[in-house]
Amino acid sequence: MLAIVIPYYKLTFFEETLQSLAAQTDKRVTVYIGDDASPENPSMLLDKFKNEFEFVYHRFENNMGGTNLVKQWERCIAMTNNEQWIMILGDDDYLTDNVVEQFYIHYSIFNTKTNLIRFASRTIVQKQNYKAAISYHPVWENATDAYYRKFQKLTRSSLSEYVFLKASYERHHFYNYPLAWNSDDRAWLDFSEQKPIYSINDSVVCVRLSDLNITGRKDNLALKSQSLIEFYTFLITKKSTYYTKQQRIKILRKYQSELKNLKSFDFNKGLFLLWHFTINMNIGSIKKFMRLKVK
Repeated sequence: MLAIVIPYYKLTFFEETLQSLAAQTDKRVTVYIGDDASPENPSMLLDKFKNEFEFVYHRFENNMGGTNLVKQWERCIAMTNNEQWIMILGDDDYLTDNVVEQFYIHYSIFNTKTNLIRFASRTIVQKQNYKAAISYHPVWENATDAYYRKFQKLTRSSLSEYVFLKASYERHHFYNYPLAWNSDDRAWLDFSEQKPIYSINDSVVCVRLSDLNITGRKDNLALKSQSLIEFYTFLITKKSTYYTKQQRIKILRKYQSELKNLKSFDFNKGLFLLWHFTINMNIGSIKKFMRLKVK
């Protein structure tokens, strides 16, 4: 019923990921490991765990994640069989030992009522050897509300702590933003299909932040900004009815800020912003927009 998919590339923290899977108190899960033509072959490490939990390993001949990370995720998902629910776990992230157990304990509560399960999570900041506070969530929460809490920096959200219904994924797939930055945020808005997210706060997914992953690196900020511009365009045009006018204005201002960061403020984007500021009837925002100068 449950598949855990690992798009593998980095060996550095992978053993901790595998150890957390071996330690699961409920073994009713199959792990699918899709090797993205990594120069760091994990075969010897996998041999250590071959009797610890059920997994399927496949090495792809060509690297996909370097140019299109979403396609790497999707070809790894294609490795799964008849499982109904899927988690994509980073090769440097790990689970507390009861994640699978809690999924099945809660199954009768969320089954048919949601397309998305979310576990409590915490960030592991590798450079400082620091564990952030655990992020807990409302048991039931609309996906649009969940994203806005993240937008306001009131919570965190990433790919690894979610479990999604495979049927919903097959209807929508992941949107291919640059670096797949925001592809997970959009997926939860799409995959939810207006059903609320169900949260399991009794177990934790630990998400690592380091110089080895996209989130922790600082040499990709321009691409992250480009992704944010594309994502905010989607949010403004497709999801604005789920937000109050005040919330819409905050999203518009953030969109405007990213345009300024990239010096990407052209005529069409200017009209787009002016129109949306105008329909939200915020005179102060319109004046601020009119004074905007891009250096």
